[in-house]
Amino acid sequence: MSTLLVKNCHTLITLDGQRREIRQGGLFIRDHVIEQVGATAELPDQADRVLDLGDRYLVLPGLVNTHHHFFQTLTRVVPGAQNSSLFDWLSTLYPLWQHLTPRAIRLSAQVAAAELIYSGCTTASDHLYLFPNHCTLDDEIEAVQEIGLRFHASRGSMSVGQSQGGLPPDSVVESEAAILKDSQRLIEQYHDNRRYSMLRLTLAPCSPFSVSTDLMRESAALARSYPGVRLHTHLAENNSDVDYSLHTFGLTPGDYAASVGWLGDDVWHAHCVKLDDRAIQSFGQTGTGVAHCPCSNMRLASGMAPIRKMLNHQVPVGLGVDGSASNDGSHLLGEARQAFLMARVREEDPGALTAREALELATIGGARVLGRDDIGALAPGMAADFVAVDLDRLTLSGTAYDPVAALIFCPVDRVDYSFINGREVLNPEGLVSLDLTDLLGQHRAIAQQLADQPKSR
Repeated sequence: MSTLLVKNCHTLITLDGQRREIRQGGLFIRDHVIEQVGATAELPDQADRVLDLGDRYLVLPGLVNTHHHFFQTLTRVVPGAQNSSLFDWLSTLYPLWQHLTPRAIRLSAQVAAAELIYSGCTTASDHLYLFPNHCTLDDEIEAVQEIGLRFHASRGSMSVGQSQGGLPPDSVVESEAAILKDSQRLIEQYHDNRRYSMLRLTLAPCSPFSVSTDLMRESAALARSYPGVRLHTHLAENNSDVDYSLHTFGLTPGDYAASVGWLGDDVWHAHCVKLDDRAIQSFGQTGTGVAHCPCSNMRLASGMAPIRKMLNHQVPVGLGVDGSASNDGSHLLGEARQAFLMARVREEDPGALTAREALELATIGGARVLGRDDIGALAPGMAADFVAVDLDRLTLSGTAYDPVAALIFCPVDRVDYSFINGREVLNPEGLVSLDLTDLLGQHRAIAQQLADQPKSR
């Protein structure tokens, strides 16, 4: 076992139970677990490695991303989808995505993971829901493990194609028997429910307009037969989504989720922009979580999720950058800033969400949504996931009044250090385990191949 001493932080933002912010703070870590937290003078003065931050850095828990589609890094700013709402956007992109390959999945996952790490993320959930050309979730899992991101891999699925009244073309849907069989295989092969786990599995039928009610129910039953396997889908993303639910099921999205057993503290839904008041109350009572994705919701003109109301009703809320074809980026600290600003605009109230509440959404909020009590805060017994931001940068100059709030009020391009499970994955020179220049070259080539495919639907 090895030890790491992080000392002389300008401010250690713990987000622990007391929300302590410790000047000249530090961490003492043994192997992959935080052993001591406090002022530098109170910590051991020796360790196998010492990181002296010289009173220049803010240190905070690693951010937690609760919703993404890594493969979409290959299809950013597609012209036909730049000015579309959700359903038209999807209809434009499905024909591109049907050409994905296992190599495309691997490269897109590594680019997404790298972008997230640069933005302060140390734990991410990804929702991969289409598997053309022999693609598997294994491709993504293996690619992410090479980088070292703590990962919640979601086995997504689509089973209702256009011929059955669904939105996706039949070429990208699977049989429900094959979906459930592969879901069970993946759980038994990869899911690790132990404390400090680096890899957990989620079952994630894509959306009410792309899977059947039977698959929703059977996925829930399968997930709940294994400890710690969670459930995830898209819900109430925009008005068209609500209209589809009312027309097809005769139910609002919240009532539909309840009817198929998709409420509970093992479930979280992405977006929930149009969730009604009764559903919000039900989510709060049952501990059903929400992945708030403000950039994507604005980009697709879906609306503004009522996050302040959700928090007031004790709904677990985390942040998600969503897919890089509807956000066109994967900057999680930037997403926290957008959530902070959107809440104020939606409520027309400058106190609707504070900077520190936005940091909570990005850390302990996301941890709760993913069902984790071992990440999201800096405290003894927590996983050694933390990031450091150098205050000596242009956009943070003049923030001495409240440098903690400045992380949200001011744009921050990247974090400077990232440690995941006690291991350094990013420093001021860049990613430790990856040649980013080579990766981006390969990624651009695959993206160009997709762009050059015939545009048939």
